[in-house]
Amino acid sequence: MKRERQAESLSHKYLSRRDAISRFGCGFGGVALGALLGDFDQTTSASEGMNHNLLPKRTHHQPQARAVIQLFMHGGPSQVDLLDEKKELSRSSGQAPPAEVADDENRTTYLLGSPFKFSKHGESGLEFSEVLPGIAKHADDIAVIRSMFTEHRNHEQAIWMANTGLIVSGRPNIGSWVAYGLGAENQNLPAYVSLPDPGGMPVDGARNWSSGWLPPVFQGTAIRSEGIPVLHLQPKTARTSDIDLGRMALLRKLNARHQQARPGELELDARIASFELAARMQLTATNALDLNQETAATQQLYGLDKDKTRSYGKRCLMARRLIERGVRFVQIFMAGQPWDTHSNNVSGIRSCCEQTDLPIGGLLTDLKQRGLLDTTLILWGGEFGRTPGAEQRDGNKTPGIEGRDHHPYGFSVWLAGGGIRGGQAYGATDDFGYRAITNRTQTADLHATMLHLLGLDHERLTFAHNSRDERLTDVYKARVINELLVSG
Repeated sequence: MKRERQAESLSHKYLSRRDAISRFGCGFGGVALGALLGDFDQTTSASEGMNHNLLPKRTHHQPQARAVIQLFMHGGPSQVDLLDEKKELSRSSGQAPPAEVADDENRTTYLLGSPFKFSKHGESGLEFSEVLPGIAKHADDIAVIRSMFTEHRNHEQAIWMANTGLIVSGRPNIGSWVAYGLGAENQNLPAYVSLPDPGGMPVDGARNWSSGWLPPVFQGTAIRSEGIPVLHLQPKTARTSDIDLGRMALLRKLNARHQQARPGELELDARIASFELAARMQLTATNALDLNQETAATQQLYGLDKDKTRSYGKRCLMARRLIERGVRFVQIFMAGQPWDTHSNNVSGIRSCCEQTDLPIGGLLTDLKQRGLLDTTLILWGGEFGRTPGAEQRDGNKTPGIEGRDHHPYGFSVWLAGGGIRGGQAYGATDDFGYRAITNRTQTADLHATMLHLLGLDHERLTFAHNSRDERLTDVYKARVINELLVSG
């Protein structure tokens, strides 16, 4: 309710929805046509009178970050193979686990050490696996949280927890909360963009960028990295201005009539706002997503010249171009759940790293060179980690092709930029990488910290739903992890 009152106090000086319809000669259609003709005033829009809109909002405190790029690793990356070296695990590889770290569901058998070498990087000496050379170059900008834990070992529930704060479906994604709390910096582009893999949808599909019960205007906009970036943005055949004028005038009348008969319909408000945004995007989206404007050196930095890295690299480069133009929150997904290495853990990890490490390293380099890393928060991680023990599916006992099962009790994610003090590992798991034991970090702590860096107080960012003031961190006693912050 506090955020709602704040948003209302900001919007009182604007025309109401009905006043906007009556006073603007061309109504919604005129606004859209004005955008097409290039005379759109970003401070004036029919959507300003709506209860929920994407106008810029005041923050609760001074922000350190103005945008987020979330690199979501569906399936659950193995912490002990990538970010959390466990020498005791390697020494005990092949042995039965001690009782305190035995698999409580009996899905794994002996302990499985990592075959990957770890080494120190940067002035900080932060350790990374050999399969992350591109990311490791930025050790001094990265803070690894090694003590994450979550509440469910099934993919969907853990994904909901990672992205929405609870292990139940239907809640708003963190990107929607950011759009709701901050609005859009650029009224000609969405506040919240999702970049799915052209090879297929991630597990849980479009719910990964859903606004849940927040007004639909805060939902993520999925943009394609292959073919036409935004479907249905341009007509199949060009039309004359007279035809456009007629279509817009008719659309204005229909919108106004339909809306006046249905006051307070948030989905209708969101749809009209989407029409306006679509008109403005016809001028800006094409430019923002045209990677051919980048130099050959920049494209190479992201791996666009290599088959294995081209797809993920394009999305990383698109993310940079979008946040550079004022988009608040960008997610990059992979098809399916490629980090779900129940078998062939080693080859699975190598494949995922070969696709993503170079582009992510290039993204960090590019952001830093352009002075954007200081104000752009990067989050890398999945819904959980992997077991330190070996999983042998279907009775296969062949050494070397073991897998690792889902593991919610202790895993790693990392943050960079946007007010993060890099070059550090926060928290720790036990000697085998099984359970978080030092500075245990729940999802709500991570979410509270991200919102704090964006200038938002997780306890004050609320939305009235079903007679309850909902928030991203919900019932959890979350804390901002000040140890991770430059100003902490």
